[in-house]
Amino acid sequence: MNLSNNKILITGGASGIGLGLTERFIQENNTVIICGRRESLLRDVAKKFPSVITRTCDLSDADERQALYQWIATEHSDLSVLVNNAGVQQWMSVSDEDFFERAKRELAINVDAPLHLTSLFINLPSLTSILNVTSGLAFVPLTKVPVYSATKAFFHSFTLSLRALLKANDIEVIEIIPPALNTDLGGKGLHDHAPPVSDFIDAVFDQLKQGKTEVTFGFSDAMVNATPDDLRNTFNRMNAIN
Repeated sequence: MNLSNNKILITGGASGIGLGLTERFIQENNTVIICGRRESLLRDVAKKFPSVITRTCDLSDADERQALYQWIATEHSDLSVLVNNAGVQQWMSVSDEDFFERAKRELAINVDAPLHLTSLFINLPSLTSILNVTSGLAFVPLTKVPVYSATKAFFHSFTLSLRALLKANDIEVIEIIPPALNTDLGGKGLHDHAPPVSDFIDAVFDQLKQGKTEVTFGFSDAMVNATPDDLRNTFNRMNAIN
């Protein structure tokens, strides 16, 4: 992937990993468009980075996803990179009364949105790269976030297929596989123990410059390269199963 002189759309680009990618892509001399549901966060990012283009969009809504694509196709038809980063993480149990309703929203944002956006944006003649942000939990689920883990396993599998399917279109598909990082994903304070986003972003760009299409860091690197026994033992240890 050429890391400079692109026009890039980052979903969920106003916080967490998305914000880290936004800042670094700007530093690498790219034009960055970010979208998200919370206008206040988008305004804060635009204030800090005046070159950023923002768009309010609830990615759980198919009509809003379609409107986002139409806006890009009309106003930014030279878009070259789509970053499917937006995601939600629900800490819950299948026995919770609101489990299914919360699960449906998680599926809408973590699965429906990137699939829909991918199917739309590959129609742009200028598109050269798709970056999908999955998770180390795609390989070893955490039972406290059962649906999130499953959505990331789905997205990892889809990304492998997508890479092969789009090869003939000359569209590069890159999977970014983060571990837990110090963000507010899932709720404030849940990941305070985790590595900072900045360290992860540095590792991501080092690997992108090397031409890697599967980008890992720390825990996720270990899980991608783990044996079946390693995965089983990690699952038992993470979920306190004797």
